[in-house]
Amino acid sequence: MSRVVEQIQRLRGRNLTVLITGESGTGKDLVARAIHSGSPRHHAMFLPYNCTTTTRELADSQLFGHRRGSFTGAVSDQAGLFRSAAGGTLFLDEIGDLPLDIQPKLLRFLEQGEVMPVGETRPQSVDVRVLAATNADLEQRVAEGTFREDLYYRLSVIRILVPPLRDRREEIPHLSTFFLREACDEFAKPDVRLAPATLDLLTRFWWPGNVRQLRNEIQRAVAMSAPGAEVEPDHLSADLTAPPSDDGAALSADNHRWDRPQNLATAVEHVERALIGSTLKHTGGNISEAARVLGLTRRGLYLKMGRLKIEGVEQDI
Repeated sequence: MSRVVEQIQRLRGRNLTVLITGESGTGKDLVARAIHSGSPRHHAMFLPYNCTTTTRELADSQLFGHRRGSFTGAVSDQAGLFRSAAGGTLFLDEIGDLPLDIQPKLLRFLEQGEVMPVGETRPQSVDVRVLAATNADLEQRVAEGTFREDLYYRLSVIRILVPPLRDRREEIPHLSTFFLREACDEFAKPDVRLAPATLDLLTRFWWPGNVRQLRNEIQRAVAMSAPGAEVEPDHLSADLTAPPSDDGAALSADNHRWDRPQNLATAVEHVERALIGSTLKHTGGNISEAARVLGLTRRGLYLKMGRLKIEGVEQDI
C-alpha cells in the first residue's frame, strides 16, 4: 500500500489515464478518488460510472449523450457523462465489462479528446480525465476477443495494482478500529469495543471479500452488540467463526504450494506462470506452438507473459 500511495502522489499535477486493478472490495474506487483529489481537477466533478449496469444502447447514450429524436424515447437532448464531467474526472468502474462496440468510441476519446453523441454528425471536444478500474483479467479478454487490444494498451499507460487485504494484514487492526468508530456513530452505540479474541480472529481470517467484507463484518457486529459492550467472536458471522476445512486448504502446482486458503486470482496467477513456463520449455521457446498448446492466441500469450513478468517476451516480439 505504501507503493500505491507513492504512485498516487507521483500522479499529482499530471493528466494521464490510469488503470486501477485488483480484486473486488480492495478499494479501487477510493484510489481513483484519491488521484482526483490530488489533481488540479479536484475542484471539479468526480463522476463514477459502472460499466456493468446497462445495455449497449443505454451505455452509448449515458456515456456520450444523444440528440433529441435520435432514437425512440429520446425526447430531449442529453449531454452524457463525458460532457457532464467536463473539467473533472470520469471514473469508469469495471471497464472490462464495457460493451465491445462502445470501446472504439472510448478509444477515440482517449486519443483525440472527442466524443460523438448519438444522432450527432460531428465530434465534440471534451476536457475530462478518465480513470478506469477492473477486477477482470483484461489480457484474457483481449485473447477471447471481448476487449480491444488497442484500448487495453491505451488504458495501461499507468497501472496501479491494489493488493488484497490478506497481503496487508498489518492494516486490519487499524481498518477495524476505523470501521468500528464509523459503525458506532451510525448506530448510535458509543463505546463499543473489539475484544482481543475478536481482533485476533479478524487478523487471521483470509478475507475473500477484502476491505468491503471487513467493513460489513464490523457493521454487523456493532449492530448485534449493546452500547458499551465488547464485540465477542460469537457476534461475528459464521464465515469467520467456522472451523477451517481441510478441503482446498493446500494447493500445489509444480514447485508452488500454499498451506492456507488462497484467493482464486492469486492461485490462478501461480498456476498460469508455472504452466506457461513448462509449456515454453516443452516447445523449446516456440511462442506460436506454446500458444497453440495452451489454447491461446499468440498475442494473448504475449500479454499474459508480460503481465506475469515471464522472461522471453521481448526477444520474440
